Amino acid sequence: MHRSLKISVVIPCYNEEDGIRHVLEGIPPYVDEVVVVDNASSDRTAEVAQSLGARVVYQGIRGYGAAYKAGLPAATGDVIVTLDGDGTYPADAIASLVDHLEEKRLDFLSASRFPLRDKNVMNATNKLGNWVLTVATLVLFFRPIRDSQSGMWVFRRKVLPLLRLKSDGMPLSEEIKIEAIRHPAVRFGEKHIDYRPRIGEVKLRKWRDGFENLWFLVRMRFAR
Repeated sequence: MHRSLKISVVIPCYNEEDGIRHVLEGIPPYVDEVVVVDNASSDRTAEVAQSLGARVVYQGIRGYGAAYKAGLPAATGDVIVTLDGDGTYPADAIASLVDHLEEKRLDFLSASRFPLRDKNVMNATNKLGNWVLTVATLVLFFRPIRDSQSGMWVFRRKVLPLLRLKSDGMPLSEEIKIEAIRHPAVRFGEKHIDYRPRIGEVKLRKWRDGFENLWFLVRMRFAR
């Protein structure tokens, strides 16, 4: 526990056998529960996660959003923290993020990767894509946000039923933030983190995922 709060970490994984070992070995001791979502991996991701003490939830529907829609409801902590299975998000920052959540009396805290401390952890096209999607979020939803695509969030489990999550794909990352921002009962904030180099194979389909995220933002803004 941290600050008398039970902390759950949820990690979606598709073929992250190497990365998930590194991530789980770096989970701080105050984390009470780790839920790894095996998104129909063909490698030993689930086996490695179980051997390191994680609870594995299987999700046969492929997709980033589908994995989270299986993993988030399975978490039992007072506060839920998300990480990727590739080591890019800092598990050692969980305590400071929870502290910020508590001290600012927030309900949902998104960890912002920008500005990047290490310019080499993200290539130029990914930086451009993130910038375009973050600006599009500002233009469409009239709310400034530094990193609309961040995959590390810290939020109180009680707000999860208030967030109407529909996407089974990459757009869930922007969708969950927008849902939190737009809900009158949810206090939203951001805090900078140190983004790190990826372990293992890149799964992002750069152009396809980018256009899918942009089109999702437009549809979400103008949906009745």
